[in-house]
Amino acid sequence: MKALVIGGTGVIGTGIVKQFFARGAEVTSFDRHRRPGLVPPELKRIRGDRTKFRAFERTFESSRYDVVVDLVCFTPEEAESTCRTFGGRCGHLQFCSTVCVYGTKIPPTVLVDEQFPAEPETPYGRAKLACERIFERAARERSFALTVFRPSNTYGPGGPIIDQLEIDGVAWDRVVRGLPVFCAGDGLGLWQPTHRDDCGKLFAYAALNPRTYGETYNATGDAVCTWREYYRRAARALDTRAKLIFVPATWLTFAPGDRFSFLREISQFHGAYSSAKAKSHVPEFRATIDFETGARATFADLRRRGAWRSSESDPDYQRLVDRALAQGFRVVEA
Repeated sequence: MKALVIGGTGVIGTGIVKQFFARGAEVTSFDRHRRPGLVPPELKRIRGDRTKFRAFERTFESSRYDVVVDLVCFTPEEAESTCRTFGGRCGHLQFCSTVCVYGTKIPPTVLVDEQFPAEPETPYGRAKLACERIFERAARERSFALTVFRPSNTYGPGGPIIDQLEIDGVAWDRVVRGLPVFCAGDGLGLWQPTHRDDCGKLFAYAALNPRTYGETYNATGDAVCTWREYYRRAARALDTRAKLIFVPATWLTFAPGDRFSFLREISQFHGAYSSAKAKSHVPEFRATIDFETGARATFADLRRRGAWRSSESDPDYQRLVDRALAQGFRVVEA
Protein backbone atom coordinates (compact mmCIF):
# COMPACT_ATOMS: atom_id res chain seq x y z
CA MET A 1 0.00 0.00 0.00
CA LYS A 2 1.32 3.43 -0.95
CA ALA A 3 -0.06 6.04 1.45
CA LEU A 4 0.26 9.82 1.69
CA VAL A 5 -0.59 11.55 4.97
CA ILE A 6 -1.04 15.31 4.67
CA GLY A 7 0.04 16.45 8.13
CA GLY A 8 1.66 13.15 9.04
CA THR A 9 3.82 14.57 11.83
CA GLY A 10 1.01 16.10 13.91
CA VAL A 11 -0.55 14.37 16.90
CA ILE A 12 -3.19 12.39 14.98
CA GLY A 13 -0.87 12.04 11.99
CA THR A 14 1.84 10.42 14.09
CA GLY A 15 -0.62 7.79 15.28
CA ILE A 16 -1.86 7.12 11.74
CA VAL A 17 1.67 6.83 10.33
CA LYS A 18 2.58 4.37 13.09
CA GLN A 19 -0.40 2.16 12.25
CA PHE A 20 0.25 2.34 8.51
CA PHE A 21 3.77 1.07 9.14
CA ALA A 22 2.27 -1.74 11.23
CA ARG A 23 0.34 -2.72 8.09
CA GLY A 24 3.54 -2.75 6.03
CA ALA A 25 2.61 0.32 4.00
CA GLU A 26 4.98 2.71 2.23
CA VAL A 27 4.19 6.05 3.86
CA THR A 28 4.92 9.64 2.84
CA SER A 29 4.11 12.73 4.91
CA PHE A 30 3.50 16.19 3.45
CA ASP A 31 4.20 18.67 6.24
CA ARG A 32 6.13 21.79 7.20
CA HIS A 33 9.10 19.92 8.74
CA ARG A 34 8.58 21.40 12.19
CA ARG A 35 8.87 18.17 14.21
CA PRO A 36 12.26 16.61 13.44
CA GLY A 37 12.55 14.69 16.71
CA LEU A 38 9.19 12.93 16.42
CA VAL A 39 9.54 11.45 12.95
CA PRO A 40 10.39 7.75 12.37
CA PRO A 41 13.41 7.40 10.08
CA GLU A 42 11.53 5.25 7.56
CA LEU A 43 8.94 7.97 6.90
CA LYS A 44 9.37 9.72 3.57
CA ARG A 45 8.73 13.45 3.84
CA ILE A 46 7.82 16.22 1.45
CA ARG A 47 8.12 19.74 2.78
CA GLY A 48 5.51 22.34 1.95
CA ASP A 49 2.52 24.43 2.93
CA ARG A 50 -0.83 23.09 1.73
CA THR A 51 -2.36 26.59 1.86
CA LYS A 52 -0.07 27.59 -1.04
CA PHE A 53 -2.44 25.93 -3.46
CA ARG A 54 -0.46 26.21 -6.70
CA ALA A 55 2.74 24.82 -5.22
CA PHE A 56 0.82 22.12 -3.33
CA GLU A 57 -0.98 20.95 -6.46
CA ARG A 58 2.19 21.01 -8.60
CA THR A 59 4.00 18.88 -6.03
CA PHE A 60 1.68 15.94 -6.71
CA GLU A 61 0.78 16.40 -10.37
CA SER A 62 2.82 13.31 -11.36
CA SER A 63 2.07 11.23 -8.26
CA ARG A 64 -0.39 8.46 -7.57
CA TYR A 65 -1.25 6.97 -4.18
CA ASP A 66 -3.46 4.12 -3.07
CA VAL A 67 -4.72 6.18 -0.13
CA VAL A 68 -4.43 9.86 0.78
CA VAL A 69 -5.25 11.03 4.33
CA ASP A 70 -5.99 14.76 4.61
CA LEU A 71 -5.54 15.85 8.23
CA VAL A 72 -5.00 19.58 7.74
CA CYS A 73 -7.95 20.59 5.60
CA PHE A 74 -9.91 23.25 7.48
CA THR A 75 -11.55 25.40 4.80
CA PRO A 76 -13.64 24.80 1.69
CA GLU A 77 -10.82 26.31 -0.41
CA GLU A 78 -8.40 23.70 0.95
CA ALA A 79 -10.91 20.92 0.25
CA GLU A 80 -11.32 22.08 -3.35
CA SER A 81 -7.54 22.09 -3.72
CA THR A 82 -7.32 18.52 -2.41
CA CYS A 83 -9.94 17.44 -4.93
CA ARG A 84 -8.05 19.07 -7.78
CA THR A 85 -4.78 17.54 -6.62
CA PHE A 86 -5.86 13.95 -6.03
CA GLY A 87 -8.99 13.49 -8.11
CA GLY A 88 -8.16 10.54 -10.36
CA ARG A 89 -4.75 10.19 -8.67
CA CYS A 90 -5.68 8.18 -5.59
CA GLY A 91 -7.94 5.23 -4.95
CA HIS A 92 -9.14 6.17 -1.49
CA LEU A 93 -9.27 9.59 0.15
CA GLN A 94 -9.72 9.85 3.91
CA PHE A 95 -10.81 13.19 5.34
CA CYS A 96 -10.28 14.09 8.99
CA SER A 97 -13.34 16.10 10.02
CA THR A 98 -14.47 16.65 13.64
CA VAL A 99 -17.26 15.82 16.08
CA CYS A 100 -17.82 19.59 16.25
CA VAL A 101 -20.03 19.20 13.17
CA TYR A 102 -22.74 17.78 15.47
CA GLY A 103 -23.12 20.96 17.50
CA THR A 104 -24.12 20.87 21.16
CA LYS A 105 -27.44 19.02 21.27
CA ILE A 106 -27.69 15.71 23.16
CA PRO A 107 -29.61 12.66 21.90
CA PRO A 108 -31.90 10.70 24.25
CA THR A 109 -29.24 7.98 24.44
CA VAL A 110 -26.58 10.59 25.43
CA LEU A 111 -23.94 9.14 23.09
CA VAL A 112 -23.89 10.84 19.67
CA ASP A 113 -23.66 8.45 16.72
CA GLU A 114 -23.25 9.15 13.01
CA GLN A 115 -27.02 9.37 12.44
CA PHE A 116 -27.28 12.41 14.70
CA PRO A 117 -28.02 15.61 12.73
CA ALA A 118 -25.00 17.71 11.81
CA GLU A 119 -25.82 21.18 13.15
CA PRO A 120 -22.48 22.85 13.92
CA GLU A 121 -22.51 26.00 16.03
CA THR A 122 -18.88 27.11 15.72
CA PRO A 123 -16.99 28.47 12.69
CA TYR A 124 -14.63 25.51 12.98
CA GLY A 125 -17.46 22.97 12.86
CA ARG A 126 -19.26 24.75 10.03
CA ALA A 127 -16.09 24.89 7.92
CA LYS A 128 -15.36 21.21 8.47
CA LEU A 129 -18.91 20.25 7.48
CA ALA A 130 -18.57 22.35 4.32
CA CYS A 131 -15.38 20.42 3.53
CA GLU A 132 -17.21 17.12 4.01
CA ARG A 133 -19.80 18.18 1.45
CA ILE A 134 -17.13 19.12 -1.09
CA PHE A 135 -15.42 15.74 -0.73
CA GLU A 136 -18.76 13.93 -0.96
CA ARG A 137 -19.51 15.70 -4.23
CA ALA A 138 -16.11 14.68 -5.64
CA ALA A 139 -16.72 11.08 -4.57
CA ARG A 140 -20.09 11.08 -6.35
CA GLU A 141 -18.24 12.23 -9.46
CA ARG A 142 -15.95 9.20 -9.02
CA SER A 143 -12.79 11.21 -8.37
CA PHE A 144 -11.93 8.79 -5.55
CA ALA A 145 -13.55 6.60 -2.90
CA LEU A 146 -14.16 8.66 0.25
CA THR A 147 -14.25 7.97 3.97
CA VAL A 148 -14.89 10.72 6.54
CA PHE A 149 -13.64 10.46 10.13
CA ARG A 150 -14.81 12.62 13.02
CA PRO A 151 -12.35 12.53 15.93
CA SER A 152 -12.99 14.11 19.30
CA ASN A 153 -10.22 15.00 21.78
CA THR A 154 -7.22 13.10 20.42
CA TYR A 155 -4.03 13.38 22.47
CA GLY A 156 -0.59 11.87 22.76
CA PRO A 157 3.13 12.68 22.70
CA GLY A 158 3.87 15.61 20.44
CA GLY A 159 0.92 17.64 21.69
CA PRO A 160 -0.50 18.97 24.96
CA ILE A 161 -3.03 17.49 27.36
CA ILE A 162 -5.99 19.84 27.30
CA ASP A 163 -7.73 20.97 30.45
CA GLN A 164 -11.39 21.97 30.42
CA LEU A 165 -10.65 25.64 29.89
CA GLU A 166 -7.75 25.69 27.45
CA ILE A 167 -5.99 23.54 24.88
CA ASP A 168 -2.51 24.34 26.15
CA GLY A 169 -2.82 26.15 29.47
CA VAL A 170 -1.00 26.12 32.80
CA ALA A 171 -3.48 23.98 34.73
CA TRP A 172 -1.22 20.92 34.93
CA ASP A 173 1.67 22.89 36.35
CA ARG A 174 -0.71 24.27 38.96
CA VAL A 175 -1.82 20.73 39.79
CA VAL A 176 1.81 19.67 40.28
CA ARG A 177 2.39 22.67 42.56
CA GLY A 178 -0.69 21.84 44.64
CA LEU A 179 -2.57 24.93 43.42
CA PRO A 180 -6.30 24.82 42.62
CA VAL A 181 -7.57 24.83 39.04
CA PHE A 182 -10.98 25.68 37.63
CA CYS A 183 -13.60 23.18 36.54
CA ALA A 184 -16.83 24.43 34.98
CA GLY A 185 -20.18 23.62 36.53
CA ASP A 186 -20.17 20.70 38.94
CA GLY A 187 -17.57 18.69 37.05
CA LEU A 188 -20.16 16.21 35.75
CA GLY A 189 -19.98 17.18 32.09
CA LEU A 190 -18.91 14.28 29.87
CA TRP A 191 -15.68 14.10 27.91
CA GLN A 192 -14.01 11.45 25.75
CA PRO A 193 -10.22 11.56 25.24
CA THR A 194 -8.76 9.11 22.71
CA HIS A 195 -5.06 8.31 22.36
CA ARG A 196 -3.56 9.09 18.96
CA ASP A 197 -2.36 5.48 18.43
CA ASP A 198 -5.87 4.13 18.98
CA CYS A 199 -7.37 6.75 16.67
CA GLY A 200 -4.70 5.94 14.08
CA LYS A 201 -5.85 2.32 13.91
CA LEU A 202 -9.19 3.36 12.46
CA PHE A 203 -7.65 5.40 9.65
CA ALA A 204 -4.95 2.87 8.80
CA TYR A 205 -7.12 -0.25 8.86
CA ALA A 206 -10.01 1.43 7.04
CA ALA A 207 -7.64 2.20 4.16
CA LEU A 208 -8.64 0.38 0.96
CA ASN A 209 -11.41 -1.43 2.84
CA PRO A 210 -14.43 -1.20 0.49
CA ARG A 211 -16.78 -1.53 3.49
CA THR A 212 -15.70 1.96 4.55
CA TYR A 213 -16.20 3.68 1.19
CA GLY A 214 -18.87 6.36 1.35
CA GLU A 215 -19.10 6.09 5.14
CA THR A 216 -18.60 8.51 8.04
CA TYR A 217 -17.21 7.34 11.38
CA ASN A 218 -16.79 8.76 14.85
CA ALA A 219 -13.09 8.17 15.54
CA THR A 220 -13.28 7.85 19.32
CA GLY A 221 -12.49 5.31 21.99
CA ASP A 222 -15.11 3.81 24.28
CA ALA A 223 -14.20 5.39 27.62
CA VAL A 224 -16.35 8.39 28.58
CA CYS A 225 -15.57 10.23 31.80
CA THR A 226 -16.77 13.27 33.72
CA TRP A 227 -14.50 16.26 33.91
CA ARG A 228 -14.02 15.59 37.62
CA GLU A 229 -12.74 12.10 36.77
CA TYR A 230 -10.64 13.49 33.91
CA TYR A 231 -8.77 15.78 36.31
CA ARG A 232 -8.47 12.95 38.82
CA ARG A 233 -6.85 10.62 36.28
CA ALA A 234 -4.58 13.31 34.85
CA ALA A 235 -3.40 14.15 38.36
CA ARG A 236 -2.67 10.49 39.02
CA ALA A 237 -0.50 10.52 35.88
CA LEU A 238 1.39 13.36 37.60
CA ASP A 239 1.59 11.36 40.85
CA THR A 240 -0.54 13.83 42.77
CA ARG A 241 -4.15 14.91 43.34
CA ALA A 242 -6.04 17.75 41.72
CA LYS A 243 -7.70 20.54 43.67
CA LEU A 244 -10.71 21.96 41.83
CA ILE A 245 -12.79 25.12 42.06
CA PHE A 246 -16.24 24.53 40.58
CA VAL A 247 -17.64 27.72 39.07
CA PRO A 248 -20.34 28.32 36.43
CA ALA A 249 -19.08 28.19 32.85
CA THR A 250 -20.55 31.64 32.24
CA TRP A 251 -18.43 33.03 35.09
CA LEU A 252 -15.31 31.78 33.32
CA THR A 253 -16.25 32.70 29.77
CA PHE A 254 -16.62 36.32 30.81
CA ALA A 255 -13.08 36.38 32.19
CA PRO A 256 -10.97 39.33 31.04
CA GLY A 257 -9.35 38.89 27.64
CA ASP A 258 -11.84 36.28 26.40
CA ARG A 259 -9.14 33.68 27.00
CA PHE A 260 -11.31 30.61 27.61
CA SER A 261 -12.75 30.30 24.10
CA PHE A 262 -12.25 26.51 24.15
CA LEU A 263 -14.57 26.26 27.14
CA ARG A 264 -17.09 28.66 25.64
CA GLU A 265 -17.32 26.93 22.26
CA ILE A 266 -16.72 23.26 23.07
CA SER A 267 -15.88 21.86 26.48
CA GLN A 268 -18.73 23.33 28.55
CA PHE A 269 -21.00 20.97 26.58
CA HIS A 270 -21.17 17.18 26.75
CA GLY A 271 -18.69 15.49 24.42
CA ALA A 272 -19.65 11.80 24.33
CA TYR A 273 -19.80 9.73 21.14
CA SER A 274 -20.44 6.19 19.98
CA SER A 275 -17.81 4.40 17.89
CA ALA A 276 -19.88 1.22 17.48
CA LYS A 277 -20.18 1.68 13.71
CA ALA A 278 -16.42 2.07 13.31
CA LYS A 279 -15.72 -1.06 15.36
CA SER A 280 -18.25 -3.01 13.34
CA HIS A 281 -16.84 -2.01 9.94
CA VAL A 282 -13.14 -2.01 10.95
CA PRO A 283 -12.61 -4.88 13.44
CA GLU A 284 -8.96 -3.93 13.99
CA PHE A 285 -10.08 -0.66 15.58
CA ARG A 286 -10.06 -1.10 19.33
CA ALA A 287 -9.04 1.49 21.90
CA THR A 288 -6.57 -0.13 24.30
CA ILE A 289 -4.64 2.80 25.84
CA ASP A 290 -6.29 4.09 29.02
CA PHE A 291 -6.17 7.82 29.72
CA GLU A 292 -3.92 7.68 32.76
CA THR A 293 -1.28 5.68 30.87
CA GLY A 294 -1.50 7.90 27.81
CA ALA A 295 -1.44 11.09 29.86
CA ARG A 296 1.65 9.98 31.78
CA ALA A 297 3.58 9.46 28.53
CA THR A 298 2.31 12.75 27.10
CA PHE A 299 3.27 14.74 30.20
CA ALA A 300 6.74 13.17 30.11
CA ASP A 301 7.06 14.14 26.45
CA LEU A 302 6.09 17.76 27.22
CA ARG A 303 8.89 17.99 29.76
CA ARG A 304 11.36 16.27 27.45
CA ARG A 305 10.62 18.74 24.65
CA GLY A 306 10.73 21.76 26.94
CA ALA A 307 7.06 22.42 26.15
CA TRP A 308 5.80 22.21 29.75
CA ARG A 309 4.02 25.48 30.62
CA SER A 310 4.87 27.05 33.95
CA SER A 311 2.04 28.63 35.91
CA GLU A 312 4.45 31.33 37.08
CA SER A 313 4.16 32.83 33.59
CA ASP A 314 0.39 33.25 34.00
CA PRO A 315 -0.47 35.54 36.93
CA ASP A 316 -3.90 36.25 35.39
CA TYR A 317 -5.00 32.70 36.20
CA GLN A 318 -4.09 33.17 39.86
CA ARG A 319 -5.93 36.50 39.93
CA LEU A 320 -9.07 34.72 38.72
CA VAL A 321 -8.60 32.07 41.41
CA ASP A 322 -8.26 34.77 44.08
CA ARG A 323 -11.41 36.43 42.79
CA ALA A 324 -13.36 33.16 42.85
CA LEU A 325 -12.26 32.37 46.40
CA ALA A 326 -13.19 35.88 47.53
CA GLN A 327 -16.67 35.32 46.12
CA GLY A 328 -17.12 32.17 48.20
CA PHE A 329 -16.33 29.38 45.73
CA ARG A 330 -14.67 26.47 47.52
CA VAL A 331 -11.68 24.29 46.71
CA VAL A 332 -12.46 20.57 46.60
CA GLU A 333 -10.36 17.54 45.76
CA ALA A 334 -11.18 15.84 42.47
